[in-house]
Amino acid sequence: MLLYLQSNLFIMKSLLSNLKISVPDKIYLKDPESSKLGKRIIEHSILLIDKIGFDSFTFKKLGVEIGSNESSIYRYFESKHKLLVYLTSWYWAWIEYQMVFTTFNVQEPKEKLIKAIEVVTETIEQDDSFSHINEVLLNKIIIDESSKSYLTKEVDNENKDGYFIVYKRMIKRLRNMILEVNSDYKFASSLASTIVEGALHQHFLKEHFTSITDCNDNISPSEFFKDLTINAITN
Repeated sequence: MLLYLQSNLFIMKSLLSNLKISVPDKIYLKDPESSKLGKRIIEHSILLIDKIGFDSFTFKKLGVEIGSNESSIYRYFESKHKLLVYLTSWYWAWIEYQMVFTTFNVQEPKEKLIKAIEVVTETIEQDDSFSHINEVLLNKIIIDESSKSYLTKEVDNENKDGYFIVYKRMIKRLRNMILEVNSDYKFASSLASTIVEGALHQHFLKEHFTSITDCNDNISPSEFFKDLTINAITN
């Protein structure tokens, strides 16, 4: 049995190592994964946004960082908003990929849900499978800036165009795991989205507003949301 599980995990890991994270194609004009320049745009946009913040970030500044004309960046993204939507979509697709891998071969529903919550809420570590993307810095951007990708007047139209399909799909995957534990729980979608967004907020509070969170170096957001979820759906 152990050899069978190890064999399946090896196969799964091999498949995922060749995985291309898929982002809805309406977000970009040209797939940045299709060229070295595109990958440099993604790599250095993460570094620059982390350094100066999204509000101060411009394609002109990014062009200086990558040694390319500003116009070359516009061939990939029509605006910095679309670039942020791309980065957030890539991040949530990567989180979903981590969820699939981590819960692979986990049969017991409660254990599977706990592992999925850990993936969504834990402190991010670097994934060497994607050398041009620093997931640790991207996670910081998601915590600080991701709400700017949808708190816009265009959100409904962009939602209809599928900009947020990856984000919603990942939350629905978590919702389904909640229902596997308790199929009668009435608020599975609300709880799943609360876990995802609440984890970002608790990480932000832990870093900036420590007096209004119990999360700290000893208590992680992951512990909080596992406790909250299990108590909510099993009591």
